[in-house]
Amino acid sequence: MNLRGCAAQILAHVISEGQSLTAALDVHLPKIHNPQDKAFVQAVCYGVVRHYFALDCMLKQLLSKPLKPKDGDIKALLLIGLYQLQHMRVKPHAAVSETVAATKHKPWSKALVNAVLRSYLRDAEKLQAACQPDKEAALNHPAWIIALLEQNWPEQAEQLLAANDQAAPMTLRVNLLKNSRADYLALLNQQGITAQVIDFCPSALLLDQAMGVDQLPGFAEGRVSIQDVAAQLAAELLDVQPGQSVLDLCAAPGGKTAAILERQPALTSLLAIDIDDTRLQRVTDTLRRLQLEADTLAADASQPETWAGNRQFDRILLDAPCSGFGVIRRHPDIKLLRRESDITALQAQQAKILEAAWLLLKPGGILLYATCSVLKQENEQQIARFLDQHADAKELAISTHWGLSRPRGKQILTGNYRMDGFYYAKLGKSH
Repeated sequence: MNLRGCAAQILAHVISEGQSLTAALDVHLPKIHNPQDKAFVQAVCYGVVRHYFALDCMLKQLLSKPLKPKDGDIKALLLIGLYQLQHMRVKPHAAVSETVAATKHKPWSKALVNAVLRSYLRDAEKLQAACQPDKEAALNHPAWIIALLEQNWPEQAEQLLAANDQAAPMTLRVNLLKNSRADYLALLNQQGITAQVIDFCPSALLLDQAMGVDQLPGFAEGRVSIQDVAAQLAAELLDVQPGQSVLDLCAAPGGKTAAILERQPALTSLLAIDIDDTRLQRVTDTLRRLQLEADTLAADASQPETWAGNRQFDRILLDAPCSGFGVIRRHPDIKLLRRESDITALQAQQAKILEAAWLLLKPGGILLYATCSVLKQENEQQIARFLDQHADAKELAISTHWGLSRPRGKQILTGNYRMDGFYYAKLGKSH
């Protein structure tokens, strides 16, 4: 199997057909049996998508005319070649010859791929310099995302854009029902795995080097999970007490659901809702691995009249659907697949779910609103509007040293304390 050819197939699904990188990898990676080969293909795919705008700018200069839409796989192959030559430690002659070898299914493209990559090797500095005035290429984001981040965070936009292009660290959530963090860290160290403690999050360990979950001691037995520090903060902020009932809206893939149960096992009930049946299965799988129990239901969070009956809850976590602008470093295909028109539609959806959730909260209860976004229109502006319209809602303070205190809620910018970009607002309902 030619690994570059396999990577080109995956990337063509993303770049030409608009499929998510995760979905495309899920289809093709299982066909590769060697773990090192699998890791190489994954690294190439993430790298090309992460650096797409800079690579594409160079490719446009190197091609005398654009490729036809049906040749998306050849475009992907050329981007793979350029990525290897610019960012990987592959020897240039090996990168060129292996990339050319992947053109066997389209013999006409062999000479083209060879010529383009050799031209790059001759003129690399000139090509890179020519792309510098192109803002999309220089900052590696589409113009509309750059504009939105500059408008939202004029002082921090440069830092945010740079953070989006870094690979995210791998963070563990230690299951404190099964072991202390200190004990699990000692277990990692015994196996030669090093990690850092996060002082403000008692369950978090930041690995010095990412690895497969099968290499983590006790993962299959539920001693530990993978979850970014910012997402782990939800369970503590929700402040669930023994005997309470909890509603977790838009719950998939289930990391926060599990974290709530690990932190407070003495609940009366926890109901996890997600609109997507397939994604909801991941919640079930996560809970099973951790030996935790909750009710799960595939339903529309914005239409509780179809599933809630007369139930009300002491605590509600609303992990609202959002642009994902805080997790671009984990999902770089957001830069290719998200559209500017999506933001307005997502704001409307968030407002609708928030309204519906509020009706399900008991007086005296707490609703925690969360997004993995850094856009104010999805976060503080959404909450400000809601509070203006609901006399029985009051904002509860989030007194922590992490994150930026905003007029409403708390914002974590991508990369701060090495966390994903995240937003939290805590709302109390008056009696």
